[in-house]
Amino acid sequence: MELPLREQPVAWARLRVDFNCGLRRGAWYRVVQVAGNDAMLELTPEPVPVPRRWLETVFHRPFRWSVVPRPRDAHSVPTAWGSRYAVCPVCRTRAPFAGHPVGLRCPRCHGEFAVAWDERYLAPGRDA
Repeated sequence: MELPLREQPVAWARLRVDFNCGLRRGAWYRVVQVAGNDAMLELTPEPVPVPRRWLETVFHRPFRWSVVPRPRDAHSVPTAWGSRYAVCPVCRTRAPFAGHPVGLRCPRCHGEFAVAWDERYLAPGRDA
């Protein structure tokens, strides 16, 4: 028997593959529904279906910046940012950084969060 939506655990997901499907790489999205092989991710104005095999899913809201290697098909990431950038865990804003900061302040939501240096997000050799 399926649990009512309000009793189901809240899940968050992000892409774990370097693929352009309308989601911001490194950004966490709330999972609003799982149907078969797809997960519906909360995105305005409409939820977006994404194959579950392309997603990393957690059951606690992440509060650390994702460090994202520059996608090969990046269109709106300034080249001056170099080979990587950070993505805010709350508002999904991209931000440049220099060096190896322990934390960053988001230029959009003004939240201050640690940087997830222990993650190897989209690093070569990760399962896809």
